[in-house]
Amino acid sequence: MFIGGDAQTRAEQDFGAIRRVLVVDDSRLQRRILTGSLRKWGFEVIEADCGEAALDLCRDDPPDLVLSDWVMPGMSGLEFCQAFRRLEADNYAYFILLTSKSEQNEVAQGLDAGADDFLVKPLGADELRARISAGARILSMQRELSEKNRIIERALDELKIVHDAIDKDLIQARKIQESLVPDLTRRFGRSRVSLLLKPCGHIGGDLVGMFSPGENRLGFYSIDVSGHGITSAMMTARLGGYLSSTYFDQNVAMERRFDRFYALLPPEEVAATLNARLIADTGIEEYFTMVYAVVDLRNGHLRMVQAGHPHPLVLRRDGSAEFLGEGGVPIGLLPDVTYQRVETYLQPGDRLLLYSDGFSECRQPDGEMLDPEGLLQLVRQCDKDRGGQEFLDDLFWRLTQVMAPEQGFEDDVSAVFFEYDGH
Repeated sequence: MFIGGDAQTRAEQDFGAIRRVLVVDDSRLQRRILTGSLRKWGFEVIEADCGEAALDLCRDDPPDLVLSDWVMPGMSGLEFCQAFRRLEADNYAYFILLTSKSEQNEVAQGLDAGADDFLVKPLGADELRARISAGARILSMQRELSEKNRIIERALDELKIVHDAIDKDLIQARKIQESLVPDLTRRFGRSRVSLLLKPCGHIGGDLVGMFSPGENRLGFYSIDVSGHGITSAMMTARLGGYLSSTYFDQNVAMERRFDRFYALLPPEEVAATLNARLIADTGIEEYFTMVYAVVDLRNGHLRMVQAGHPHPLVLRRDGSAEFLGEGGVPIGLLPDVTYQRVETYLQPGDRLLLYSDGFSECRQPDGEMLDPEGLLQLVRQCDKDRGGQEFLDDLFWRLTQVMAPEQGFEDDVSAVFFEYDGH
């Protein structure tokens, strides 16, 4: 039996998230007592005399709070609770089982079925109000959390749309960047230049290329722009125009002479020109390292400039190897830099490897970087009969075998492989 208390109006009692209450009991008297007090406290109350009828009401319009007797003919309160929890609802509803049972195993049964609380008959008004207030606080927190989750889901949906758009743009940007290196392998007479470009993301800051303004004259370069991502990629696009293999009149490494042909400028002059252009552009903080080399294919005379880039590796026909250059200052870092020319002669059968620090600074499982000597070991492990693109692919594969697997590539990996075979 329900023991009544002082009546309170809606204005006197605020139960927050609970507005609509379902009372389920096969006893008309118990329902009348409960609903009378609940209405005095300001609730909208609906009634059902069995679990089946209550379930039908909940399908149409779920309540905020359910007060259900445990023992009823047909569907018990426990079974009704289980069925109620299986219904799809936008908001969570608080479920209180009314019972004369107090044994621990039966309480555990109710909790397993989805009940939130229990009240033992006869009910006291103060205790009922307190339990409803506790339920209202829980529902308020749950609905506040649900609303925040909905806001987060909407934000994530919007972010996904933005991400997909950015991803689409980056895929297109990669195609544009790949167009800067139209040919990965080209023959120049009996000699050959092969290129490798592996960005660590969608797009990268490495650039490799080659051009020849005429027979027996060849230029090729390896560039690594500072940083990663879109800014670096935009810089490579700009540099690709400065060192165009198609539009010689735009290529800063060439000079038109006698209105008849293009000549390759000395490498140190090319580096100085690029440095002056980059320094003159205010607001640009990026710089880049570079090795740029020109070769006279008639005699193997190699002239090159090294601007902060890893030391080029010469692989001689007799099996010996040497690193060229003394370092130099990156381009775009300091004004009025004088770049030094490095010269050597290649013999037929000699090969030259330009590479970015994605090779030499690749992190190994022990945490140490590969360094140039480690790169030389990888080069010596490559199949000697392989040349051109096959050699570069083999070298890159060997790099993936010595790097820390959980680390992945932290930087872009690129290379230029020149095979000199005489005039």
